[in-house]
Amino acid sequence: MECPHLSSSVCIAPDSAKFPNGSPSSWCCSVCRSNKSPWVCLTCSSVHCGSYRCDDFVVNDTKLGLVQKVREHLQNLENSAFTADRHRKRKFLENSSLNSKLLKVNGSTTAICATGLRNLGNTCFMNAILQSLSNIEQFCCYFKELPAVELRNGKTAGRRTYHTRSQGDSSVSLVEEFRKTLCALWQGSQTAFSPESLFYVVWKIMPNFRGYQQQDAHEFMRYLLDHLHLELQGGFNGVSRSAILQENSLSASNKCCINGASTVVTAIFGGVLQNEVNCLICGTESRKFDPFLDLSLDIPSQFRSKRSKNQENGPVCSLRDCLRSFTDLEELDETELYMCHKCKKKQKSTKKFWIQKLPKVLCLHLKRFHWTAYLRNKVDTYVEFPLRGLDMKCYLLEPENSGPESCLYDLAAVVVHHGSGVGSGHYTAYAGHEGRWFHFNDSTVTLTDEDTVGKAKAYILFYVERQAKAGSDKL
Repeated sequence: MECPHLSSSVCIAPDSAKFPNGSPSSWCCSVCRSNKSPWVCLTCSSVHCGSYRCDDFVVNDTKLGLVQKVREHLQNLENSAFTADRHRKRKFLENSSLNSKLLKVNGSTTAICATGLRNLGNTCFMNAILQSLSNIEQFCCYFKELPAVELRNGKTAGRRTYHTRSQGDSSVSLVEEFRKTLCALWQGSQTAFSPESLFYVVWKIMPNFRGYQQQDAHEFMRYLLDHLHLELQGGFNGVSRSAILQENSLSASNKCCINGASTVVTAIFGGVLQNEVNCLICGTESRKFDPFLDLSLDIPSQFRSKRSKNQENGPVCSLRDCLRSFTDLEELDETELYMCHKCKKKQKSTKKFWIQKLPKVLCLHLKRFHWTAYLRNKVDTYVEFPLRGLDMKCYLLEPENSGPESCLYDLAAVVVHHGSGVGSGHYTAYAGHEGRWFHFNDSTVTLTDEDTVGKAKAYILFYVERQAKAGSDKL
């Protein structure tokens, strides 16, 4: 069922603020009955949502681009109003010492430079990952320094590009929209940035994330990094990938190839595991090397009943316990029998992981969601983690070949899931920037402290390799 005018007439997204005499909040899609993000045809009044459930995208412009012109006019009005509002806010900030956006630095008061991200409808999973990645300096700087795909000038200079179906799939670039988003996050704007252009690209190239239902932040991060990696492999805006890597001084020794040639994704997040399997019958040993972008760690079962740091029923689970569980020798059960080439049949065996190469940024995913017979439940155990000095030397295959500082990591960001299930709840992120810690909760950004960060029930942890300098406390 489709509106006959969609290809030629204007469709707009209703906003209750613009329809005081109507009730757009009650409008719903005529196909799937969804009331999320409805679009109404101004010719026949048909309502569609453009959701993946309808298996179609609603056309949001005419062939002559009339809606784009309206958007630009509204954007100019909004910019004018924003400029006036910014002057009022600035005056207020200068006179208020209690405002949550203020910070005392050397006796003077400054505004927080971090910018929030608007929630587009259960997109907190995306916002938390974007804010975390934006605080990984080398990764973020690489994208911010890339040339823009299209350097616009004249009347459209500096204005946002709104995607329409008429642009076609060839105009979609995840790298470019990711670059724009990172550039917007640390410009000091007090107004939250809306990542709808990036989300549009995500819908186009990652069908799993179409719609407005809650998604898994870790799954999204892996899809995002994989697609950035693949797009960068093909070159960017006429600049070869190898040239970009060379210009950004990423050492060839730090490159880890996953699915082809190396990119900044594998150069920064890429590490290598050695998977060692031993047959318990004949003793045959099998080794193979597996590249990784992150490590998924189980929370040991003996700790799963302990939900808070102060609960007094046994010891607190630590990140070391999770890492030890990941790298300890494990006997495979009957469902995972190893095909021994010497015995020429499946045999009982043991398995052990070693880290053969550590990445520049170590991403650790705590496996908080697991399947039962019918449901995917959450492990709500508190896991203690260090904010600095995570020592990974004891998990290395050849620790004697590593320098004293090369295995130490400091925390850069933490993604937290609040709630009971993967399909519900809410994601936020904590991240450190220039010696301060921030809490990113969609459009709201607040200053926080190390104690608050340390009490968070981490879901994803981002650790950055420490540069050689004076020692610190170790895990």
